[in-house]
Amino acid sequence: MQRDRCRQTIAERGRIGWQWASRYAWRALVEVDVSRWKRLIGDGLPSQTDGRQATEVAIAAERLNRMLGLGRPEYVHIT
Repeated sequence: MQRDRCRQTIAERGRIGWQWASRYAWRALVEVDVSRWKRLIGDGLPSQTDGRQATEVAIAAERLNRMLGLGRPEYVHIT
């Protein structure tokens, strides 16, 4: 059973190891991204036509990328 496999993995790797093995942590990260997206543009797109919806999504994606870029460090390779 799946529950037995989860318990066995927890016993072998610990709870954090189980989260990564079961991709639980990945799912949590995706849920945070979806929540951030919904806070930015809302639950739905106001426009009814495909072209306008595509434009709204492009604008929202640009805004989200700009927001994320402000908090992302820039790495410089030192030789």
